[in-house]
Amino acid sequence: MPEGELAIVLHTHMPYVEGFGTWPFGEEWLWEAIASSYVPLLKLFDARGSEATRAQLTLSLTPVLCDQLEAPGALERCQEFLRTIRPESHRLDVEGFRDIGEAAPVAELEASAAQYAEAADELERLAAGDRGLLAGLGSHATWTSSASHAILPLLALQESVDLQLHSGIGGQRQRFGGWDGGFWLPECAHAPWLNPLLSEAGIRLTCVELTNQLGLGDVSNLTPLQPDDGPALLPIDRQIIDLIWGANGFPSHPVYRSYHHRTLHDHHAWANGGGFYDREKARAQAQRDAKEFIEAVKSRVADGGLCVCAIDTELLGHWWYEGPVWLEAVLDQAAPSGLTLTSLDESTLERHGPLPIRSSQLPAASSWGEAGDLRTWTGPQVADLAWQARTAELRTFLGRDVPPSARALRELLALQSSDWAFLAYRDWAGDYPRQRASGHAAQLARALRGETEEPHVRNLAPYLDE
Repeated sequence: MPEGELAIVLHTHMPYVEGFGTWPFGEEWLWEAIASSYVPLLKLFDARGSEATRAQLTLSLTPVLCDQLEAPGALERCQEFLRTIRPESHRLDVEGFRDIGEAAPVAELEASAAQYAEAADELERLAAGDRGLLAGLGSHATWTSSASHAILPLLALQESVDLQLHSGIGGQRQRFGGWDGGFWLPECAHAPWLNPLLSEAGIRLTCVELTNQLGLGDVSNLTPLQPDDGPALLPIDRQIIDLIWGANGFPSHPVYRSYHHRTLHDHHAWANGGGFYDREKARAQAQRDAKEFIEAVKSRVADGGLCVCAIDTELLGHWWYEGPVWLEAVLDQAAPSGLTLTSLDESTLERHGPLPIRSSQLPAASSWGEAGDLRTWTGPQVADLAWQARTAELRTFLGRDVPPSARALRELLALQSSDWAFLAYRDWAGDYPRQRASGHAAQLARALRGETEEPHVRNLAPYLDE
């Protein structure tokens, strides 16, 4: 049996918010992710170099995120936000705490303001050099995804699946010059009938969530699978992922900075356990959590196997403020602690030979959503969104004398995003997700009628016409 290894997969994604509002929902999500996650992580990756980073972890970039990072004016608006709004909002909070005699949070707020300024400086440096933020991230990324992060098992027609796959993969090749077949299934949503279509698109390996079928903690979660008609399927290891992502995972530790307890101007000055945040205590805890994580994985793969730990990139820095510190400690401490890190590619599959399996043995549908099925995107709370997207898909491709226009296809891609149902299911963004979905459905209907005004999503899937 081959030596046990850990594959950290960072799935980097942002719904298409470029040009669709700012506060409290919209482009500000992207700007915050840039400042708190993408820039700090790029600095970490650059310090190691692309070759070392690609050897230690797998970074995926969704095409819809890439679309926004290269959209004309998007990063300029981000700079304006970082240079004007954030300094002023921090200043107002600092003055407010000083007025009531609270000195403890002032230092943290000043440090937070400095981090936003540093992110703005870094964006300027990247833009002034031979690469911008997107090129920087792309130099470390090896995996791509579907065009707009659709739940592929919910698509009704092969035309829709092909549109999502070929547009997304085509954008990857256009931007970064190549692709080796690594593909992130949005929300790990898989159905066996997709396998031939994935293979036909050139996909060689992808991650799936099979905990319900294999059993939490079962060693079978550590073995890649090779269906008879599709790419290799890499089960993610929920037992290890829950150390980070679970309700009582590392980010919930009392000393870490609270994401939910915010100041009047939307900053973070408190710890999870109450009281004001202490940066040094939190950084020390991140080191301890990294050590605990490494020891847990070593135990998990003591008898061999491939442990796939997949998380959203935005968790690191944006949701879990200390996440980049934790990741850096894991990358630094793994080898000295006797744990081998690996990326997910063909060579990894050669070391951990996939187990042949018939597609009929796989669950009819699976995901890393609630209960491991598709209810997050189809349940009663969001059935209207699922029905709206399905109806729009059928109207786009069926019973038409001429092919749908590029404008119509872009509106369909935007409508098919998994994010609208996810946000509505979690009730995290008020009416915003339904407004977005209904807006794209209305724009799609206009495009199908032949209206030709400039599309709202003109920067989505820019390589669609090529």
